[in-house]
Amino acid sequence: MAGGRLSLEDRQSIAAGIAEGIAYAEIARRIGRPTSTVSREVARNGHRDYTADRAQRATRRRGLDRDSAPRTDTLADRTDAFVDELASLIAATGMPRMASRVFATLITSSNSTLTAAELVRGLGVSPASVSKAIGYLEGMELVERRPEPGSRRERYWVGDDVWTRAMRADSSGHARVADAAQRGLALFGADTPAGIRLARMGRFFGDLTEQLRGIDLADSAIDDTLTVIAALGHARRPVTVHRLASALGWPASRLDHAIRHLQQRPTLADPFSVCESVAGYELQPRPDRLSREQGDALRTPALQTTEG
Repeated sequence: MAGGRLSLEDRQSIAAGIAEGIAYAEIARRIGRPTSTVSREVARNGHRDYTADRAQRATRRRGLDRDSAPRTDTLADRTDAFVDELASLIAATGMPRMASRVFATLITSSNSTLTAAELVRGLGVSPASVSKAIGYLEGMELVERRPEPGSRRERYWVGDDVWTRAMRADSSGHARVADAAQRGLALFGADTPAGIRLARMGRFFGDLTEQLRGIDLADSAIDDTLTVIAALGHARRPVTVHRLASALGWPASRLDHAIRHLQQRPTLADPFSVCESVAGYELQPRPDRLSREQGDALRTPALQTTEG
């Protein structure tokens, strides 16, 4: 049954497919499972020495071990599931499935770069599949390569500016990817390499609506404007121009340019607005996002007491 645990019949089909030399993707299609499920099953239970009976017994033993120990949803299980979901959502925007899996793996890797061999082992696929996927991603300018010092091998990575050159797809697909990126950010942590890359990813896809209206994400003014919004949100109080420029380490002219850009395109701060007073600049919720009744309800003492 798709979505549940593998049955003995499923494992027998996997073993038969391996014996025939069939690719994991085709085996997965035959049993109605994701390719990653098959690759993890084989990697966990013997690789090319995989047999259905042995895999079934090993799974039962692991189940007994889990039953006798405190039940935990391991980080490895959750991250594997997230990478699979992220790859599926990226594929839905038009990218080939294998390229999506390689891209999702690079984005969520704890290392900044991965070799082709590391991708092959991690995904449980052939070197040819990884090579073809890398070629596609390089052609789309989504992945870059660099030589490994002291070795003939090359390492692949997702550059910081990749999102200004990323593919365009339908807006609903981008919205789902942005949502997944935000959930991944919470899973991996904002201060981890994966979290940092996922934050950039979420920001890119979240900004696509504005891009479709003619905003050039490659314009450095956009990035500066978003930085100002983040700084005001972090401050949580009015900040003078001098203090804001000092905190950001910017010259006054750069800050002035970013603020003018924000005034010209206030939707960049949505669902907030940047307000100016004698005390400085401040980030405030847009009043049109909530009805008067909703705003009053959130400010009532009864709600605060209930939550406390």
